[in-house]
Amino acid sequence: MSGGLNLRKLAVEVVLILCAAVVAVAAGPGYHVVHTYKLGGEGGWDYLISQPSAHRLFISRGTHVIVFDTQSGKTVGEIADTPGVHGIAFAPELGLGFVSNGREGTVSIFDLKTLKTSKKVKVEQNPDAIIYDPATKRVFAFNGRSHSASVVDAEKGDVLQTIKLDGKPEFAASDEKGEVFVNIEDKSELVAIDSNKMAIKSTWSLAPCDEPSGLAMDVKNRRLFVGCDNKMMAVVNADDGKVLATPAIGEGVDATAFDPGTGLAFASCGESGVLTVVKEESPEKFTVAENVTTKQGARTMALDTKTHNVYTVTAKFGPPPAPTATDPHPRHAILPGTFEVIELSR
Repeated sequence: MSGGLNLRKLAVEVVLILCAAVVAVAAGPGYHVVHTYKLGGEGGWDYLISQPSAHRLFISRGTHVIVFDTQSGKTVGEIADTPGVHGIAFAPELGLGFVSNGREGTVSIFDLKTLKTSKKVKVEQNPDAIIYDPATKRVFAFNGRSHSASVVDAEKGDVLQTIKLDGKPEFAASDEKGEVFVNIEDKSELVAIDSNKMAIKSTWSLAPCDEPSGLAMDVKNRRLFVGCDNKMMAVVNADDGKVLATPAIGEGVDATAFDPGTGLAFASCGESGVLTVVKEESPEKFTVAENVTTKQGARTMALDTKTHNVYTVTAKFGPPPAPTATDPHPRHAILPGTFEVIELSR
């Protein structure tokens, strides 16, 4: 009898463990804030990018790029003289990095080890998003005010081509095989560029997505993840431009990211102060796994594909300046010394 009771007790325990596992899966990946690092300083920010191999985070900050060590939680260097910096890109096999300097209309080329700038390349007005395409060893800088893309030889630093676009470009992504994609914010379009021919290949409507900003890619399954201003993530087939799904996200999205190791896509939403996590159940099915509380203003982010941690940044805000004729909707003032990095993990 005692043996039978023990077996029944064991069976109940197994069932309870299995139920707990099912509940844990149903609850989502379980991302949460694990660290907040106070960096201080003054000014705004834009893109940030992770360098997993060196556990570093590169953060654009007004006139320079902060280099932050994610293991020590300390600033370990900077890339100086980047007026109006927006984006940062890496060419790891060349040991080089690239920075788009919006106010100057240039791209800085720097050494990934020393962080020293070796050259500045003149492009068109207000370079914003910038990516490196490993298939062609070319850098694509997307010029917001000029409605164009400047194609730069990564090794020589020469401008090879200027591609005219239909409107204002935002975030971009590469499939690493010869195609580059970019969102056109004011037209709600997605453009595919042949990076070998340096010419537009396709232009697709992103309806019902409005004012697309963030763009990330699942290279293996050829899916693009677009952050839309009307609180949705448009999941797009990279071969034909078809919008496959529009899972709901928070308000005020800027950046998106995709983790090939977990099948999770992310949208950092600054107005709502949430990180929306979308699960790629299959190449045809996408569901919201969770909305993780961050802080208001945390609109840009970077993903470390090695640790699967997500980093976002924000600060505290004061009241906005008075509206003017040239700026009827001014941004809230950033309080000096309040800038911080937020680290999220599972």
